[in-house]
Amino acid sequence: MKLIPCPLNGPRNADEFVCGGEVIDMPAPDASDAAWTRYIFSRENSAGLVREWWYHVPSSFWFILERDAVTDEAIRSYTVDELKR
Repeated sequence: MKLIPCPLNGPRNADEFVCGGEVIDMPAPDASDAAWTRYIFSRENSAGLVREWWYHVPSSFWFILERDAVTDEAIRSYTVDELKR
C-alpha cells in the first residue's frame, strides 16, 4: 500500500487523494496571451524533485507534496501557508 504524508491527517492511503498538478506561479492578470497559454497548457514533467498540489478527499484539504518523480518517493508535504512564507 502506498502512503502519502498529509500535513493535516498524517500518513494516509494513496486512494484517499487526488493529484492537482504542478505548483506553478500564475502570470499577472494583464500578462500576454502567450504567458497565459504556457501557464494553462505547458508543464515541465521533469525527472527529479517536483512540487504538486494534492487533495485529501475525506477531509477536503489541499496541500503541497514534494516528491521524487523518478522513484515516486514523497520527500515532504506542507500547507499552502508554508508555501507563501
